[in-house]
Amino acid sequence: MNVQLNSISDTRKSLVVTLDQGEVAAERKAVVSEFVKQARLPGFRPGKAPVAMIEKRFGKEIADELQQKVVSKAYREGLEKQKLDVLNVVNVEPGTIAEGSDATITVTVDVRPEFELPDYTGLKTEVAPTDVTDAEVDAAIEALRSQRAEFKVATREAAKGDYVKLAYEGTVDGKPVIELVPDKQIYGKVPQTWEEVEGEHEGVIPGLGKQLAGLKTGDKKSITVTFPAEFAGAPALAGKSATYAIEVQEIRERVLPPIDDEFLKSNQADSLDALKTNVRNNIQFQKEGRNRAEQRRQVTDALLEKLTFDAPESLVENETQGVLRQFIEENIRRGVPQEQLENDKKELFENAQKAAVGRVKLQLALAKIAETEKLNVEENDINQFIYREAMRSGQQPDKFIKDLAKNRDALRSIQQSIIFDKAVDFLVSKATVSTIEPKA
Repeated sequence: MNVQLNSISDTRKSLVVTLDQGEVAAERKAVVSEFVKQARLPGFRPGKAPVAMIEKRFGKEIADELQQKVVSKAYREGLEKQKLDVLNVVNVEPGTIAEGSDATITVTVDVRPEFELPDYTGLKTEVAPTDVTDAEVDAAIEALRSQRAEFKVATREAAKGDYVKLAYEGTVDGKPVIELVPDKQIYGKVPQTWEEVEGEHEGVIPGLGKQLAGLKTGDKKSITVTFPAEFAGAPALAGKSATYAIEVQEIRERVLPPIDDEFLKSNQADSLDALKTNVRNNIQFQKEGRNRAEQRRQVTDALLEKLTFDAPESLVENETQGVLRQFIEENIRRGVPQEQLENDKKELFENAQKAAVGRVKLQLALAKIAETEKLNVEENDINQFIYREAMRSGQQPDKFIKDLAKNRDALRSIQQSIIFDKAVDFLVSKATVSTIEPKA
């Protein structure tokens, strides 16, 4: 057997393996012998049928099996001789495999790139203070009260925080909005909806809620709003000014519950001081969690900037498809229409490919860090992952385990994900930390 290695790139290699006719003949003889043992032909006991009859009867099957065995042998022994760390088989060209002639098999593979890890300890990270102010505690308690608020009919003028039930119909330059966006009636004409007066979060029509204060039930008014230049909800309205004729149908005021025994008990506290302590601890826990997530992002970004090797093409191609799906799903959730997605298809693909290159390089580096630092996946790691995923998906852990046992690829993916997480946690544990004040 002759093995030749050709370098297509740093991460893509071509193995050209040649078996002489004697080796091909030996493989064919072994295949035919196996067919003789297994074949069932009328008038012959198993294993006693003439070889010539077996070859005639199962000629195609023998040729297919011979090709599979020769290709497998060429690939297996070629890898052994060249000591390649293969990530993906990209292409196999078996050539002609037949008795009486040599066989040349060409296998194109993507290999793990050879690279030296950059210095990955002491990466700089910045975190926000985790101290909790009294004002933050008070605001959080008010938010808890808001969650249990009642909305009672008000006969006065609408004020900030109230909810107004109203009907509206919009026009742009005298033309009904519904004609501009016929598939999205909510931007054109609605017989009844609720809008918060001067709410923190805008409703469907940007700026509408800011112009409702002072109105009473039965009032009618024309309100002008300007849609943002990059309005994804209805691109046909982006940058346009629209006039909405509104009619107030009802006003409801938010009535917060008192901080009494019932309210305290519903929030697992027996006194106001205990509630404040619980709220303070929760806020601090959330801040620490945000810092941890931010540190993980910072160390992976810093590590990625130091990586100079090329990412294997096949891994990038596979990752690109996954990233592209995420991009499309995110855009759909934001209300971007299908037509715009089609127009942006090239840009979306280019952005997905760029992100995929970074992900692949980062994963390869994290895997090498895990190997260097002897980070392993323990049984407890798998159990914790299964429990979290079962809870998240609403499945019973036992069922989740059974499903996982049937899918080895899924199990390998989970193990890989755990290793990556451990490597990132290691980077965070070795990072330098400075505290900065959050931007106002």
